[in-house]
Amino acid sequence: VQLQASGGGLVQAGGSLRLSCAVYGRTFSSFVMGWFRQAPGKEREFVATIRWSDSYTNYADFAKGRFTISRDGAKKTVYLQMNSLKPEDTAVYYCAADPSVVVTITPSKYDYWGQGTQVTVSS
Repeated sequence: VQLQASGGGLVQAGGSLRLSCAVYGRTFSSFVMGWFRQAPGKEREFVATIRWSDSYTNYADFAKGRFTISRDGAKKTVYLQMNSLKPEDTAVYYCAADPSVVVTITPSKYDYWGQGTQVTVSS
């Protein structure tokens, strides 16, 4: 399984970005896709997750109301729509896959990771 994240960039505070994560290779009958982020000097933190089978979603508190995770089964792609961006959202964003039905926010539970895409929000 290979994951390829894209869509990052530089945006002003209050702006929007949509990240994409394409899944290549084998997939699983049940799996969970997640978005995480890591700012310089900080640990990787959970952003949002979606269970592929039923599109059940879960969000970090800071993402609720601003970010939306979704998936396109035909394109084998997961999206993270980010609105009302703030400078503190600046980080490298990673997508990850966990071949499980259990939704988790713990990075170590995810077996497959994309390469990350930089999001920079200017004030």
